[in-house]
Amino acid sequence: MSTEIIENVDLKKLRGGYYTPQAITDFICKWAITKPTQKVLEPSCGDGNFIESAIRRFKELGVPNNKLFGLIKGIELIEDEADKSKDRAAKYGLNSTTILNTDFFNYIANANGEAYFDVVIGNPPFIRYQNFPEEHREVAFRIMEEMNLHPNKLTNIWVPFLVISASKLNRFGKLAMVIPAELFQVKYAAETRIFLSNFFSRITIVTFKKLVFDDIQQEVVLMLCEKDVTANKGIRVIELNNLAELNSIKVDKIQQAQAKTLDHTSEKWTKYFLDENEIELLRKIKADKRIKPCADVMDVDVGIVTGRNEFFMLNKEAIAKWKLKTYTTKVVSKSNHFKGIVYNKTDFEQNVEANYPVQLFLPANKDYSELSEICRKYIAYGEAMEFQMGYKCKIRKRWYITPSLWSPDAFVLRQVGDYPKLILNKTGASSTDTIHRVRFKKKIYPETIALSYLNSLTFAFSEILGRSYGGGVLTFEPTEIEEIPLPLLGTHKIDFKKIDSLIRQRKIEEVLDIIDQELLVKQLKFSETEVKMLRGIWKKLSGRRNGRKN
Repeated sequence: MSTEIIENVDLKKLRGGYYTPQAITDFICKWAITKPTQKVLEPSCGDGNFIESAIRRFKELGVPNNKLFGLIKGIELIEDEADKSKDRAAKYGLNSTTILNTDFFNYIANANGEAYFDVVIGNPPFIRYQNFPEEHREVAFRIMEEMNLHPNKLTNIWVPFLVISASKLNRFGKLAMVIPAELFQVKYAAETRIFLSNFFSRITIVTFKKLVFDDIQQEVVLMLCEKDVTANKGIRVIELNNLAELNSIKVDKIQQAQAKTLDHTSEKWTKYFLDENEIELLRKIKADKRIKPCADVMDVDVGIVTGRNEFFMLNKEAIAKWKLKTYTTKVVSKSNHFKGIVYNKTDFEQNVEANYPVQLFLPANKDYSELSEICRKYIAYGEAMEFQMGYKCKIRKRWYITPSLWSPDAFVLRQVGDYPKLILNKTGASSTDTIHRVRFKKKIYPETIALSYLNSLTFAFSEILGRSYGGGVLTFEPTEIEEIPLPLLGTHKIDFKKIDSLIRQRKIEEVLDIIDQELLVKQLKFSETEVKMLRGIWKKLSGRRNGRKN
């Protein structure tokens, strides 16, 4: 089954074009299938990669073709794909009852409690809520609700495949699936993380430093889950470089890997990439009442949505061409518009000279007929290009007026590559939705907040609270920024201009050395060892995601 992200659905696309590599299907079957009598389910078998690997695994265990009947059940919604699976099963003498051309959720709903298995394997569909046919979605969500789970419109369809499959395991059952790494990170999967923690005694997560599916940026992990074990309970992560290493890894190595205590909360699982001492330090900090979240001192909101940046966002040349100088306002739209931890008049002017689009078209909020000839001419050009037909523009009273153009106290990047950034706004500019806007809530010097943000503790938690989907970029929603712990400097002698200069020179390690020593060691009394550990956490997690850049 595909891990393709599907935006425009038809039933053919529900099975995508990215099939699970044989190295993965063979490995999963070798780990999961250990006895010749186990009953195996593949709930979304696609063209049969897992089915064939399961058959070969049973044959390795000495099961002849005539004894394979009844051991494997494959389910596939799309008829053409189901036929491919049937053909592959038929090569080993299995008849058509091995593969069912039906919807998995309806199969479970109509099984009358009889569909239980020793092993579940597969790569469930990765399809957004709105792109999954309603008739199948309704059944899936009803079953989840019967399990006391609460799916919503953010729920990706791999979630019900995972949890419902798990619920159909026997007492000593094992589940092994290819799952998007967003399981670790996204809020809509928080309940799923709790469910898995409670349902399974031992969870092993195999990750890869490199992306393992060709042509897609989606990071995946192998989830190896066991229901009822007595030893080495918990979660452990085994990180491999690539698929080639998967071929050589021994199942015994997995069983020997150190497990970490399961945390039955909704906190993200990114921390399981860390060792026990690192996890314990983070939990200690979370419980430290001296350290408040960013929400204690700031409100974070999205930037403006123009509806058509190529029309609204103007560079120096476009302003001159259309004579729009008096009909613009300052707006930043990209991270490279910022150089330091303050965005000032000089920065803005340099961006203008660099021909960056840092000014937004802003005519008077009047009917077209009341506007100046210059504005009417530019708006007419936009309408000739049909910019007014875009969704955001179309729903406005006047499509050419961008709403919510308030100027924030500071900016914080929605997406970062190297480290999280908070930049004071000294220009009166607003920002597009690629950059979040910040309002400070308390009477604290803005410079103090900007300096306080640059510490190893905040950087470490940023890596855990943000989301990385592949390609090295760390993404934050406003609420995720607000959750990040932010220890605040008290009285200090740190030179703001020096720090700003070092940031402009990209000397972030030197900046962290200065602020960590003053804030974390001197003021909050963290040990040098703890600060070093926090720095290491940030580097480990940021290095991991940046290592997946193509």
